[in-house]
Amino acid sequence: MDNEKAWFVRRLVLSVLFLIIVALPLFPELFGLDELTPFTQVAAFRPQALAVVLVLALLMLVRRGWRIASALIGVLALSGAALTAPRQFSSARPAPAGARVLTIMVANVLGGGARAADVAQLIRDRKPDLVSLPEAQADVREQIRALLQDQQYKGYTAQPSGAAPSATSVLVSPALGDVAFRSEPGTTFGNVVVTGGNLGAARLIAYHGYPPLPDAVTTWAHDLLKVREWCSQDPPTVIAGDYNATADHAEFRAALGGYCRSVGPSVGGGLQGTWPADQPAVLRTQIDHVVVTRQVEPEDFTTYPIHGTDHRAVVATVAVKP
Repeated sequence: MDNEKAWFVRRLVLSVLFLIIVALPLFPELFGLDELTPFTQVAAFRPQALAVVLVLALLMLVRRGWRIASALIGVLALSGAALTAPRQFSSARPAPAGARVLTIMVANVLGGGARAADVAQLIRDRKPDLVSLPEAQADVREQIRALLQDQQYKGYTAQPSGAAPSATSVLVSPALGDVAFRSEPGTTFGNVVVTGGNLGAARLIAYHGYPPLPDAVTTWAHDLLKVREWCSQDPPTVIAGDYNATADHAEFRAALGGYCRSVGPSVGGGLQGTWPADQPAVLRTQIDHVVVTRQVEPEDFTTYPIHGTDHRAVVATVAVKP
């Protein structure tokens, strides 16, 4: 083998190895590493990482010896971008005739750090039927409700432990009538299932998934199994909360399965990041979701700033098919 061919083979082998190294954090599920730290955490910011890799590929073109590697990672980045694009360019279908439109709000209040007046004002402005409040203990829930006395929202809190993050509260509009509240086993943090009243066969669920901390990825994945269970059941269902998971997590996609959709990516809002709220929009990722089963059509998805919390609030509208 002459020197030129030897150098080409060497560059090709090194380029493929470089491609694998780049692909590992971008698509850890392809290598069975999606539940292993730090790959779980890095995957949450895949759209940003794809942009960085694409820029890197362009910069590498200036060196002749790097062009094979540049082409390979460029194709990788463009493929990932093609898979991500529908989250931004999808559009809602018109609500079916006779459908009931519900407005759902999610606001992680950071254990009471969020300014109650901001949360209450958003509720006044958007008039949600359900407000899911992860990390809101009963006193925080009541502080918000006290600012909405004329609105007559009903409240309920599920808190399986003394830790503030384990509390999940809901506020429910009187428009839903005499609803019932309960909590189901299967999640580390509290969950609240709202049924009855004017909901008919439908149910609304407030959910807070455990975060994928380096030593708690298994717990995070276990909590998402409960979402899969709810999604696979028969009643028209809306699950709203802080999932601590993004559309780029294989476990989140598996939880939705073929039964549920996240409203944001379904209506062109899938790149509206909700955390961390104190960072520029391009550095945020969407971990707060409103998820719906097939009997419910996604209609709209918007995020809002709330002072004092590291999450942006989410307001979504959905249409429950007749």
